[in-house]
Amino acid sequence: MTVLWIIIGLVAGAGVGAWLTTGMLRNKLLAKSQQVLKDAEEKGEVIKKEKALQAKEHFMQLKSEHDKRVNDQNNRLREQENRLKQRENTLNQKVSELQKKNDELKGVSENLNKQIEALHTRQAEVENVYKESVAKLEQIAGMSADEAKKQLVDAMTDEARAEATTTIMDIVEEAKLTAAEQAKKVVIQSIQRTATEAAVENTVSVFNLENEEVKGRIIGREGRNIRTLENLTGVEIIIDDSPDAIIISGFDPVRREIARLSLHKLVTDGRIHPARIEEVVAKTRRQVEQDINEVGKRTCIDLGILNLNHELVRMVGRMKYRSSYGQNLLQHSREVANLAATMAAELGLNPKMAKRAGLLHDIGKVPDTEPELPHAIFGMRLAEKYKEHPDICNAIGAHHDEIEMNNLISPIIQVADAISGARPGARREVVEAYINRLNKLEQMAMAYPGVVKTYAIQAGRELRVIVGAEKVSDVEANKLSYDLSRQIQNEMTYPGQIKVTVIRETRAINYAK
Repeated sequence: MTVLWIIIGLVAGAGVGAWLTTGMLRNKLLAKSQQVLKDAEEKGEVIKKEKALQAKEHFMQLKSEHDKRVNDQNNRLREQENRLKQRENTLNQKVSELQKKNDELKGVSENLNKQIEALHTRQAEVENVYKESVAKLEQIAGMSADEAKKQLVDAMTDEARAEATTTIMDIVEEAKLTAAEQAKKVVIQSIQRTATEAAVENTVSVFNLENEEVKGRIIGREGRNIRTLENLTGVEIIIDDSPDAIIISGFDPVRREIARLSLHKLVTDGRIHPARIEEVVAKTRRQVEQDINEVGKRTCIDLGILNLNHELVRMVGRMKYRSSYGQNLLQHSREVANLAATMAAELGLNPKMAKRAGLLHDIGKVPDTEPELPHAIFGMRLAEKYKEHPDICNAIGAHHDEIEMNNLISPIIQVADAISGARPGARREVVEAYINRLNKLEQMAMAYPGVVKTYAIQAGRELRVIVGAEKVSDVEANKLSYDLSRQIQNEMTYPGQIKVTVIRETRAINYAK
């Protein structure tokens, strides 16, 4: 029983303790919640004040920007207003000035009207005086104005007819001279085409022999060996009294070369009869053709010319055996090609095209057959046939002015051709004849009155004449140049043309002492 009560007491004590503990916790929680609420209220007040300040600052900023924009707009409006006022003032000033000028023009117009009236009056007076003068002149001359006018017209017509007759005679004379020049040119070109130059070395090859006995073997029984050789090579073999030499004559240098090489092989071998001659000539012809092709290819490689048709390459090789005025045609064409390429490069043109046209410009001089065309035109036709560039074809055809030039390469080729042929030593000429021609030019010029000094320059292609300024006038200097050029043309023989330059100068000299 006692134990029971003890247990009940313990349970009751535990319940009282638990109750006391729960009440304490509740009080603590209430106090803490109140503190939290208080802190939250304080923080809310702080945040509220901060937001209010931020809103106020933003409002002030917006207000400031708005005020600034308003001020800017006001300033621009004031500036525009000021400009408008200035323009208005300027326009007012211009209106005033125009009004003043209008008033002045009215005054000037009135003065001009008065002057015009005065001029009309003066004109009427002049017409009256003119009529009176004409009447007096007609009375004095005994003829009317129409008759005098007719007489003057007749006199002027006669004078014009006389001048026209003189001009026509001059034109006829000039045409005759031009025709003579063209005839010379045609003859010279024909000579170049067929290689029939006057120089013996250009039509004849000499084959030297070791002894006279070989001549009989070359002639053969009843002349059959020499006839066979002549028929196969197309040349004439002259065996005369020249010691230890046989002359091979022919217009075509390729044929002469074939005949010379064939003779050399036959004489060296010792077997000379018609069958052997046919064999050697055929072999030599193939050898020469091969050499021609090799020369053409080597020339194109040296000049850097590519993709040239093989027929044109062969013709380039044939140039080795042709000459013009003693100048080797292949060497001349190489010079023209290099000169043309240099000029084209200096002028900003295509140097490769110029070099190609320069090499081919005389290709018409070495055809397999002789066409009835100038060599420039025939060369142009060949270039067109083998699909060369149109500018190159035009340069070939126009380098002697047979056709009109249509590109800048053509005059370059013409100039380069003239330079290569005109340089001293390029074309064979006897030194004595060359010196005599220069002396004759200078002596011919010295024979004219007023000439002080004369100089033949540029290998005789230009004659400079210095005259005294006190003895010869400008008009007389011009006449002297014309007369001297006509005299040279009529009395001398020369290739190309000679430029006559008359120099007249006046010098004023004083000395300061």
